[in-house]
Amino acid sequence: MRIAYFFLGAFLAIAQSAYAEVASPPVLAPLKRQAQAAELSAQFLSRYSYKPVPLDDALSARIMDAFIKSLDPDRMLFLQADIDGFMSDRSEIDDAIEERDLKIPFAIFKAYQQRVVDRMNYARSLLKQGFDFSAQENYSVLRDKAPWPQSEAESNELWRKRVKSDWLRLKLGGKNDAAIRETLDKRYENTLERAYKFKSDDVFQSFMDAYSTSIDPHTDYFGAAASADFNVSMKLSLFGIGAVLQERDDYTTIRELVPGGPAQLSGKLAVGDRITGVGQGKDGAIKEVVGTRLDEVVQMIRGKKGSVVRLDILPADAGADGTHRVISLVRDKISLDKQAARKTVLSVKAGDATRKIGIITLPVFYEDFEAKGKGDKDYKSASRDVAKLLDELKQEKVDSVLIDLRNNGGGSLDEAIDLTGLFIGNGPVVQQRGSNGKIEVKSAEFAAPVWTGPMGVLINRGSASASEIFAAAIQDYGRGVIVGEPSFGKGTVQTVVDLDQIVHNSKPEFGELKVTIAQFFRVNGGTTQLHGVTPDISLPGLSDPTSFGETSYDNALPWAEIKPANYTPADTITTLLPTLQSRHDARIESNPDFQRLLKDIADLRAQREKGIVSLNEAERRREAAAREKRFKDRAEAGDGEDLGDDGLEAGERSLSADIAIENARKNAKDVLLDETVAILADEADLQEGVLRAATKESGNTNGK
Repeated sequence: MRIAYFFLGAFLAIAQSAYAEVASPPVLAPLKRQAQAAELSAQFLSRYSYKPVPLDDALSARIMDAFIKSLDPDRMLFLQADIDGFMSDRSEIDDAIEERDLKIPFAIFKAYQQRVVDRMNYARSLLKQGFDFSAQENYSVLRDKAPWPQSEAESNELWRKRVKSDWLRLKLGGKNDAAIRETLDKRYENTLERAYKFKSDDVFQSFMDAYSTSIDPHTDYFGAAASADFNVSMKLSLFGIGAVLQERDDYTTIRELVPGGPAQLSGKLAVGDRITGVGQGKDGAIKEVVGTRLDEVVQMIRGKKGSVVRLDILPADAGADGTHRVISLVRDKISLDKQAARKTVLSVKAGDATRKIGIITLPVFYEDFEAKGKGDKDYKSASRDVAKLLDELKQEKVDSVLIDLRNNGGGSLDEAIDLTGLFIGNGPVVQQRGSNGKIEVKSAEFAAPVWTGPMGVLINRGSASASEIFAAAIQDYGRGVIVGEPSFGKGTVQTVVDLDQIVHNSKPEFGELKVTIAQFFRVNGGTTQLHGVTPDISLPGLSDPTSFGETSYDNALPWAEIKPANYTPADTITTLLPTLQSRHDARIESNPDFQRLLKDIADLRAQREKGIVSLNEAERRREAAAREKRFKDRAEAGDGEDLGDDGLEAGERSLSADIAIENARKNAKDVLLDETVAILADEADLQEGVLRAATKESGNTNGK
């Protein structure tokens, strides 16, 4: 069982714009296996989902709307006339799926590709002229509910403002006109080129994403590539060379070398080197990959353990005509340690004592299902890794343990249960109700907890599913203090179904479905669905609940409640909460870092609610000056450096500059973590005081 982490009618003809300078993108057509996979998925989803949804005209309309939204979320590409044309087939998708005919989504995608080409050519044409930044006009950055342009002239005006906004950002970042033209021309050209690299499977994946999420927000379809990525994310391992790759200027570039991987151990590769060709085996022909999609290059480099891959390398410091070298690497198992549980220890003053707080960061509830199924005693698992870290923290004599689950979107249900067991030992953790209404109580089965001392959990809006099961159980048992912002609100369980296994295919063709099969409930009888986990002590957050979280989905399941499970909660945390809250309130009131964070969040929310940016240079410079002053004050206070806004997007800076910015963000002061650590230090201090008082009272009683 797995919980996701967040896991043709009339043909539409689009007239060639006067700005079109290149040929139309290649016409993509549906494949027979895709139509079969869609029809097979429909049979399964309409029968076996937790809340089965029939494939009818109503669902057809939702699929159409979701597909269009996925292609043009900001309503910047299609015209209203395009949408009107699509709507004539809005109730036909159900019949098309049942008849194994996918011409409708492919025709829409063709229109999308042509619109991308048309708009990028127009955007590039605007770069030949300048802009008047003294005019008083605004650009809307929130267009998801805006009307589609009624005409090409209206679309042109929208894109004029978009390009002007891009230009102004770069100008405010210190770029001159020549550099701005070059940067934006390359940016729009890259977008244009991507329209020519789409494959039939990309269209089908997008369409099936629209179909599956129209059933419920957490039902998904995995094609071959998506399925492979899901398995890697759960195993935290793959077979390859151990290099993080990035696409930069048509080159597949080495962004990072994984320590201990074949690439790093060979000594033959460096960050910034470019892969221009890939060959299989010791003497297989090398295929040029310049301009090839990154995901395709990655698939060529991955392979069986012990097999050989040959790479044609253009060194980082060589020009385009520089000397290449060919290297051979033997593929090996690569562990993705960045996503594994890790620990740090921080010391903080609480009362008259200095407390050591052990912090375990868990990015995902991973479990190598395949290795576990084969009986591998050393299979990779989140709870096993955390257990080892807890033993290490006990050796380091920490006073309290914090489990940091911020932005942990979930993973394995079994791992959430076992992780809870590390802190409660034995007892019910979660209740699960299937589509038949039957309720099953799932329990941790540890002879004793691994950690019995004070503990807490740090969550945010990105903490979902398995994270919410763990945090809710810790809260319901009164085992630790929950700190942060309300969590995502996902209270459903999914399982992955291999469609090829269903029809007994000898080779993979149809992909997999991640299907919602149950709803989970807390041991207290409530559910995290929609409401999420409410922290005991709240911290501010940057996310927007209207666009991120279960409440942002219009087809989410409602909140519900069942009978509590048979469990015994402690009242320790409840007793301590008033004091913990008052100490927290006093501390943040006099903490300049925390107050600056509150100001940042308020500014962000104000900008979000405003929904527009000024295209007047003088006004933007005044805003920038105020922002720079705030950052300067912070820098003087030792609170990090001002990264500013240079107007550039990912991949437009030098690789070294991108890495430097990434490291600066990574090393920036984590104000919320620091305050949470202080709360846990208070918790340890207060619990020790309670224990001393109880011991003293016991001694007095015995003395009498």
